[in-house]
Amino acid sequence: MSLPVIDISSSGAADGIRAACRESGFFYVSGHGVPDEVLKRVDQAAREFFALPEERKAEISMARGGRAWRGWFPVGGELTSGRPDLKEGLYFGTESAVSTRPLQGANLFPADVPDLGPAVLDYLDRLTAVAQTVLSGVAVSLDLPADYFSAGYTADPTVLFRIFHYPPAPAGDDGWGVGEHTDYGLLTLLAQDDNGGLQVRTAGGWIDAPPIPGTFVCNIGDMLDRLTGGYYRSTPHRVRNVSGNDRLSFPFFFDPDFTAEVPPLPGAARVGDDGRDRWDGQDLQAFTGTYGDYLLGKVGKVFPQLRSDVL
Repeated sequence: MSLPVIDISSSGAADGIRAACRESGFFYVSGHGVPDEVLKRVDQAAREFFALPEERKAEISMARGGRAWRGWFPVGGELTSGRPDLKEGLYFGTESAVSTRPLQGANLFPADVPDLGPAVLDYLDRLTAVAQTVLSGVAVSLDLPADYFSAGYTADPTVLFRIFHYPPAPAGDDGWGVGEHTDYGLLTLLAQDDNGGLQVRTAGGWIDAPPIPGTFVCNIGDMLDRLTGGYYRSTPHRVRNVSGNDRLSFPFFFDPDFTAEVPPLPGAARVGDDGRDRWDGQDLQAFTGTYGDYLLGKVGKVFPQLRSDVL
C-alpha cells in the first residue's frame, strides 16, 4: 500500500481527500503553490542552528520560553508515551507580542542564525494558507460549505510549527526518533528531507511514507476524528532514522481556535463510525472542554519538566 497524492488545486480534491481520510488518514498534498526555495531557506538555517555547540543552542531553550512553549530542547528532552525520543527540536508558533493564554507569545530565535527567524515566519504564513485550502477540501468532502472551518474553528487557528533533528539511530538500537502517536488537532502538514523514516499504521500494517519532491505529507488529527465522530480517524505514526544521516523534518500543526469547543459536526459528517478501537484506547467523544484544554493536557505529558510553566 502507498499513500495517495492529492492535487489540492484540482476540482476533484475533495473526493480524493474523502477516500484518503477513510482509508488511512494520510495523503500527500501537491498543487499547494509553495515554492521550493521557501523550505530550502528554513532547512538551511535549521541545519546551521543544529550544528551549533549545545551551550549556544541552550540560549533559546524552552525553559526560557515560559508559557509560550517556544524554543529548543535537546535529544531525549521530549517524551512520547512516556519514553524519550531520539531527536532534538525547535518549537515555534504564531508570533504574538502579547501573551494572554498558554502557548501564545513571542518566538525565540537564535542570534547565531539570523536567517532562521524570517524564514520561519514566512513559512508559517504560507503553510497557514495551504492548511486552509486543505480544510476547505475536507469540509466539502463532508458535505459542508467550503468555508465551514475557515469561518469557524480556524478563523483564529492555533498554529504550531516544529523543526526536528533526528541523529542517526545507533546500530542495533530499538529506540524511535518519535514513538507511535497521533497528532492532537485538525491536520498536520509535514515536509521531510531526503532521508525518510516516517511510518504510518494502516489496516494492513505499518507502511513507509517516504518524501516525494514538491509535496507535503498531510495527516488528520484527534480533533478531526472527534468532530466527525470517528468517520475520519487520526492515524498512529512513528519515525526511526536508519538512513545513517542526520534527518530533519518540519511538521506544521493547524488546529482549532484555542478557546473553541469541538462538538461533533452536523449531518452526514457524523455518520459512519467504523467501530475500530483507537491505538491508545482513548475515547475522544468522552472529552469535554475547549481545544486548549485538550492540548494542554497533551503537551504537559510531552515535557513534564515544563508542565508548571504552562498549566
